[in-house]
Amino acid sequence: MIEQHGNAAGPEHGDDLAGAFGGNVRRRREEAGLTLEQLSAQSSVSRAMLSKVERGEKSPTIGVASRIAHALDASLSDLIGAPAAASGVAIVMRKDDRPIFRDPETGFERHMVSAAPGAGGAEMIVHHLPAQVSTGLLPAYPPGTEKQLVVLDGTLTVAIGEIVETLNAGDSLFLQADADHGFANRTNARCEYIMFISRRT
Repeated sequence: MIEQHGNAAGPEHGDDLAGAFGGNVRRRREEAGLTLEQLSAQSSVSRAMLSKVERGEKSPTIGVASRIAHALDASLSDLIGAPAAASGVAIVMRKDDRPIFRDPETGFERHMVSAAPGAGGAEMIVHHLPAQVSTGLLPAYPPGTEKQLVVLDGTLTVAIGEIVETLNAGDSLFLQADADHGFANRTNARCEYIMFISRRT
């Protein structure tokens, strides 16, 4: 049997992101029994910003979104709105059904392309970095989280602690993600890369 994610139950896109993300943040916060003040302290995101995010009035940057996700012990994909669990020998997710995160300040895009996110403790993401754009340093993931990536187009600079690596199209990299790390496009052309995130249990 081949299970397909259809448009009717598909993820949120574009302007719908803020509302979907905010609703998921509020739900996860309430499930964890946290007040806005407590989440603010744990995430280093101001209470005012968190309140606007939860109400869907503000789309967070990738850095802010990552800090919120880590503070809630959730993946960014969970908060963006991963496809509903599906079953079958093969699972299809059409391109138009991808959950997409867009950084409102930089234009950075994070496309979830895992048709069955979380299967085997892993997910696959496509990142688009516009020219001269950086994600900034992203917070460390829990120990045991690993990232592998391959650059499809352009040039990517990866910072992991004190280590800086520059990758060109076709180059790949593995990193232990339990340290602050970031990705930058220091060129005048866009960069695209596929990332595979896995979590050892």
